[in-house]
Amino acid sequence: MALVEIGRVCVKKFGRDAGSRAVITKAIDSNYVGVITAIRPRERKCNIAHLEFLAEKIDATSKEQIAKALEIDAAKLK
Repeated sequence: MALVEIGRVCVKKFGRDAGSRAVITKAIDSNYVGVITAIRPRERKCNIAHLEFLAEKIDATSKEQIAKALEIDAAKLK
């Protein structure tokens, strides 16, 4: 199982939105990924060392699946 992959659901360990669920939307380089979190539902750059990976994986192109994984309303996603 590859941990750092697009669509992987994880939990932020550090930062303003620590403790919230996040979905990886793109891989930037070997240390950083783009994530959308439940607290700040806009894509942001995140260090992979700040993430705790879960076994759950979704389709990152579907706003409905992202909203369901983050447990938020799909209208909040940008």
